Amino acid sequence: MLNGYIRDRAGWIGLYAGSLLLVDLLLFLDAGLALPMTSVLYLNGLLLVAFFLFFSWRYRKETAYVRALQELTRELEEDWLEKLPAAQSNGQTVISDLLRRLDRTYMEQAAGLQAAVRSRQNDTAAWVHEVKAPLTAMKLVIDANRTDDAMRKVEASWLRISLLVDQQLYLSRLPSLEADYVLEEADIKRLATDEIRHLMPWCLEHNIAIDLADEPGNTVTDAKWCRFIIRQLLTNAVKYSPPGGTIWITAVHDDAGRLSLHIKDEGPGIPAHEQPRIFDKGFTGSAGRIHNAATGLGLFLARQSAEKLGIQLRVQSDFGFGTEMIMTFPMENEFDATRK
Repeated sequence: MLNGYIRDRAGWIGLYAGSLLLVDLLLFLDAGLALPMTSVLYLNGLLLVAFFLFFSWRYRKETAYVRALQELTRELEEDWLEKLPAAQSNGQTVISDLLRRLDRTYMEQAAGLQAAVRSRQNDTAAWVHEVKAPLTAMKLVIDANRTDDAMRKVEASWLRISLLVDQQLYLSRLPSLEADYVLEEADIKRLATDEIRHLMPWCLEHNIAIDLADEPGNTVTDAKWCRFIIRQLLTNAVKYSPPGGTIWITAVHDDAGRLSLHIKDEGPGIPAHEQPRIFDKGFTGSAGRIHNAATGLGLFLARQSAEKLGIQLRVQSDFGFGTEMIMTFPMENEFDATRK
């Protein structure tokens, strides 16, 4: 900070030094002002000491405000405006007023954005509600005519529409997930079974078998959002599995006691260079371009939801040999961090 202060004050430091040199020059050139050399040196010493004392005092006074701002920046908190240091000069007063005005403008803009997000969420929820009414009616017709082979294909298409509608609903709720989830004891096997039952028409259409292991898998999580994550992973597994393929679902406990849910398919796999991007919003990859139904939202929503629940989501895949998605749940004593 000292070097910067000296650079900022280089002009008046130079003026002071030039004035001192000019006085010395006059003393040497003007015969009427002849002084002994010792007196000249004594005068220069006094002026330099006075300058350094004045410089030190001004440095401490003028940089106190800047140092306080730097400290505030390092430990920036929500109530930072209340901790804003008192201004000691007109320039500092202007800076403080500007910061207060910027904070007020930012808060107004943030409130406007939050209102826009809430409005969009409400619009999406209303739209989903309206769409679900005819979807429910369609499901009743399908259930009443299950003996008709054509209804199986209709049910598979109905399921895809229903999944997309639910996906949009969860997408609108994602920003406020922290205010929506409830941590509770959950049986991961039961949650996976519910989603398998939900996706069964699609599996039957493609003759895809699902092998669900019997290992117990109890953990603490939010059942609704956890089911949503499992749904996205299973939807991808069904979508990319070949006709007649199998999807394996297993629950595994590691040495530390963490529970992991593994969902493995026999699809085309994911190339190594694409794996770091599969959770990016809108990324469909080479396989997604072949399957026109890919939206690039499923794994993005799954990762975003998993992070907010403290669930680690990762992929293991060898191109051409299927894909395995792994959900690793946090330990019970790690949920304090999840709640923050």
